[in-house]
Amino acid sequence: MTWPLAIKQFAGYLRLEKSLSPNSVEAYVRDVRKLHQWLELEQLRAGPLQVTTRLLRDFLAALTGLGLSSTSQARTLSGLKAFFEFLMMEDLLKADPTDTLEAPKAGRHLPDTLSYPDVEKLLGVIDLSTLEGLRARALLEILYSSGLRVSELCDLKLSNVYTEEGFMRVLGKGNKERLVPVGREAVKHLHFYLGGVRQHLTVQPGYEDVVFLNQRGTRLSRVTVFTTIKKLAEQAGLRQTVSPHTLRHSFATHLLEGGADLRAVQEMLGHASITTTEIYTHLDRDHLRQVMTEFHPRS
Repeated sequence: MTWPLAIKQFAGYLRLEKSLSPNSVEAYVRDVRKLHQWLELEQLRAGPLQVTTRLLRDFLAALTGLGLSSTSQARTLSGLKAFFEFLMMEDLLKADPTDTLEAPKAGRHLPDTLSYPDVEKLLGVIDLSTLEGLRARALLEILYSSGLRVSELCDLKLSNVYTEEGFMRVLGKGNKERLVPVGREAVKHLHFYLGGVRQHLTVQPGYEDVVFLNQRGTRLSRVTVFTTIKKLAEQAGLRQTVSPHTLRHSFATHLLEGGADLRAVQEMLGHASITTTEIYTHLDRDHLRQVMTEFHPRS
């Protein structure tokens, strides 16, 4: 049995026999498609009837690596349990591979994420009448819009920002370059910062191409970015610890929860692989832009 056929029959079962709403059917189907996408990414040739408990554990671990919250993981597992229960009912499987799988406990340590309302709250407390506020809004928008690591943000070059095309060239771990989409809100506030703050600074030699500068005209430090975000989180009344990495995980989680495919999110985060370090085939820019536009809350 192929994945497309199994998913089609599963959707029909949910719709006709379970009488679920279209939104619920789509949510369950999305969970199964994510599993299929992951298997293809990892080049694991397992059809719906060949999936093992070990593969499912590796899949859930991959979701953890991408920053998906424990709540979202539990919901994904619920969708997979329904899928394999359906295959059992159809006498296509003799054993359910999800039987021994448990949803992640609430206390399990997972990467912190913000809800989208909390992201808006964080951005909303920034005072845009100040120079520091203009810079803070620009760097937070870019962190959340494109999922950059803090080191990638601090090293971002003017010559690698293509606002007309909606892309940035980023130098990630291991000096590996990647193209990442940047949302319209991030582009808008980046222009506000460049025109209202950066162009009035006395830029020190060697930093002419660096996007984010401090008041001395040199590269903005990681510590300053951490401190800026921590102060804004306190002003916004957010109880959890918020760091640049929190915004990176929120970026990935919100895309995945919105329906973006694993491969696109993996590419944008700059992960060599979801569960291994092997390089996979790169996506074209049009597809990355489409994923950003369709699934990111601020696009």
